[in-house]
Amino acid sequence: MPGKVLPVFTPAEIELHNNAKSCYVTLGSKVYDVTEFVDGHPGGEDLVLEYAGKDVTEILRDESSHVHSDSAYEILEECHIGFVASEFNGKARTVDASQTQQVANGSGAVYATTGMSCEEDLSVDTDYTQDFQTHKFLDLSKPLLKQLWFSGFSKEFYLEQIHRPRHYKGGESAPLFGNFLEPLSKTAWYVVPIMWLPPVAYGTFVGFSGLANAPAAAGYWVGGLFLWTLIEYLMHRFLFHIDHYLPDNRVGLTLHFLLHGIHHYLPMDKYRLVMPPTLFVVLATPFWKLAHAVFFYNWYAALTVYCGGIFGYICYDMTHYFLHHRNLPMYYKQLKKYHLQHHFADFDNGFGVTSRFWDQVFGTELETPALKGAKAL
Repeated sequence: MPGKVLPVFTPAEIELHNNAKSCYVTLGSKVYDVTEFVDGHPGGEDLVLEYAGKDVTEILRDESSHVHSDSAYEILEECHIGFVASEFNGKARTVDASQTQQVANGSGAVYATTGMSCEEDLSVDTDYTQDFQTHKFLDLSKPLLKQLWFSGFSKEFYLEQIHRPRHYKGGESAPLFGNFLEPLSKTAWYVVPIMWLPPVAYGTFVGFSGLANAPAAAGYWVGGLFLWTLIEYLMHRFLFHIDHYLPDNRVGLTLHFLLHGIHHYLPMDKYRLVMPPTLFVVLATPFWKLAHAVFFYNWYAALTVYCGGIFGYICYDMTHYFLHHRNLPMYYKQLKKYHLQHHFADFDNGFGVTSRFWDQVFGTELETPALKGAKAL
C-alpha cells in the first residue's frame, strides 16, 4: 500500500481477532484482515476460522489441503493491513510496553503496544476510516461512549486499544456523548486557575489568620503541597491506571474510559486534558475529610494543609496541559519528554507528572531504550 502508513500488531493482539466478525491471519511478517472473505472462501468458512489469529504460511503451501493460485495471493494482498511486531532479530513474540520493537518489513522501529516511536507521532492525524477497519475498535467520527457501551469488547482488547494513541483533527475533541452533554465533557485549561485560585487564596488567608505562628502556618501549607505530590502519584498509578483490576464488563470499561482511558486514547485532546470542575469536587471531598481527620485538633491547620494541597492540584493540571501543548524551559522540556514517553512508549511506568520524585521512590521511573532505524508506524 504505497503512501499509506500501516500499523504494527503484537502476536497477542492478532490472536484476539479469531472469529467470523473479526478475522486476522498472518503470512510471514504481514497481517491480513480476511473477515469479508470468510463466507466466500472456496474451502469453506471453517477452514479459515481454524487459522483465525494465526499464521497461514504452512497451510497455503500444503498441496494436499488446497492449492492456492497466484490470484489467491493477489486477493490476500488486498487485505494487507499491517505488520507483525518483532524484535530487531526478526523473531516475532509477545513483548511488554518498555521493549523496543522493529517493524517486520525493516522500515523502522516502534513500541509494539502503542504502535508509536516518538512524541511527534502523537500529533499525526488519524485516518478514522482506516483505523476503524484495521482495529475494529471505535469510530472517531461517531459518539465514542455509545459505541463503547454497546460494543461487547473484552477487557483485554479494550486495554490494548486505548493504549494505542489516536489523534483527532489537530488535537480537537472527538465526539464523546454526541448530544447536549458534550460541552460538560470539555474543560479549557484556564478554567482551572480561574475557578480554584480565588478560593485557595481566601482559604490560605483564613488559615494563616487562625494560626498564631506564621512559620508553622507556612509549614502546614507546604506540607499540604508536598502531600499532593504523593496523592498525584498514587491516583495516577492506582486509580487512573487500575487497568489489570478492572471488571471485565461494560460498566467497568466505560467508567475507566471516562476517568482516564480517553486521555490515553486521545492524549493530545486539549479540552480533555484538565479535570472538569464537577469531577474535581468529587475527588477533592475525600482530601478535605482526610485533612480534617489528621489535623482534628486545629481546624485552621487542616484548612491550611488543604489549601496547600489544592494549590498543588492546580499546578498539576497546569503542568499536565503545558507538557502536552506548550514549549517550555529546560527543566520542563525534560519533564515533557518523560511524560510523553509514558504515552507513546511505556504506560506501565512514569506516573509522576509534576516530577519524577515518587517514581524514583517507588521504582516506577520510566527509562526508555533508544530506538534504532527510521521512524515508521
